[in-house]
Amino acid sequence: MLTKSVIAEGAPGRAAVSPRQIEEVVARTCSESYYRDKRVLLIVPDGTRTAPVGMLFQALYRQIGDTTAALDVMIALGTHQPMSEAGICQRLEISEAERSKRYGKVRFFNHAWNDPKALVRIGMLPADEIHSLTNGLFAMDVPVEINKQIFDYDQIIIVGPVFPHEVVGFSGGNKYLFPGVSGPDILNFFHWLGAVVTNPMIIGNKWTPVRKVVDRAAAMVNLEKLCFCMVVDGKELAGVYAGTPEAAWDAASELSRQLHITYKAQPFHTILSCAPPMYDELWTGGKAMYKLEPVLADRGELIIYAPHIREVCVTHGKVLMEIGYHCRDYFLKQWEKFKHYPWGVLAHSTHVRGIGTFENGIENCRAKVTLATAIPEDVCRQINLGYRDPKSIRPQEFTNREHEGVLLVPKAGETLYQLKLPPKWAGG
Repeated sequence: MLTKSVIAEGAPGRAAVSPRQIEEVVARTCSESYYRDKRVLLIVPDGTRTAPVGMLFQALYRQIGDTTAALDVMIALGTHQPMSEAGICQRLEISEAERSKRYGKVRFFNHAWNDPKALVRIGMLPADEIHSLTNGLFAMDVPVEINKQIFDYDQIIIVGPVFPHEVVGFSGGNKYLFPGVSGPDILNFFHWLGAVVTNPMIIGNKWTPVRKVVDRAAAMVNLEKLCFCMVVDGKELAGVYAGTPEAAWDAASELSRQLHITYKAQPFHTILSCAPPMYDELWTGGKAMYKLEPVLADRGELIIYAPHIREVCVTHGKVLMEIGYHCRDYFLKQWEKFKHYPWGVLAHSTHVRGIGTFENGIENCRAKVTLATAIPEDVCRQINLGYRDPKSIRPQEFTNREHEGVLLVPKAGETLYQLKLPPKWAGG
């Protein structure tokens, strides 16, 4: 069993962590003798996170795959769509031929967050503790449910990247348990908690109320846990940290803070935020707003440019069509009307729409959020977002215009943009 953290970082100048370093970290972390006949579950993200997950999976399999009684993989979906067998192979960077031969004994599972039969309640976070963890924002009992299948194993190994995150501050660590493989009650609670605090006050900060809730819930999971937190720099792996989920995440988030936050001197009145293909619906493509809101000027326009996105959300689309996209106060000041909707969906709505007010029945949002996607114009209007025909946009026309107040972000969603001197609503 690992007794202290194991770290591999790129050389000065941010040279990439080499495959040999990965092998060394895995070998030092996972001794063959310790894993003999153990059942191990690997929890990994879906395809909406950039990281060489396959490199870690394959290194782990080479180290302990033939020793363990089981080495299976569960996709930490949260509420995202299940992945196909082929999609999981792509996530693990293996061919279908390798899947059937080399990795034939590995079983693949998608987390089923909305199937009560797949979940088990492991406890309750009582109202007084929630009051303390949330700095007085909430005082309510929160049931803690998790995928019951994890208890079929002797150890959980979490493998995933760390980035600035709109709900928890920085992703990674225990977030792969909550909400990665958790039930809806705690998932909805802490997403709404993050929304009440607001995205600009959460994102890029480590010790948020949401992180405290996530770590407290994870402490209730009575299983041995090991975590490999990765920090990527572009297409390269800049660091990998192995240890407990808390310690590995703590170290990785420090490097993420250095690599994944870009500071700007002035806000921009127009931002073209290009969502990459790994975000295949607005539910995930909304990250193109979350990471740029802090540098958007008051009354500015942020355009989510993603011609490939055709759906608002497969899972939650019906609810979003009913409630639309609004600022936090729109919901808080009409709470009796909206409190029965899933709180996680309300949170997503406010994150995409951004900061605003709701006074005397009038909503006043700070930003104009426009979709340049394959979502039809009438749908955009119905959900309270702007519309542009994506065919009318030429991204090259937005390049090299920062001096004019125009910003182009070619791959949005993982790098956070902040102002060097942020306004009060963003923590300044």
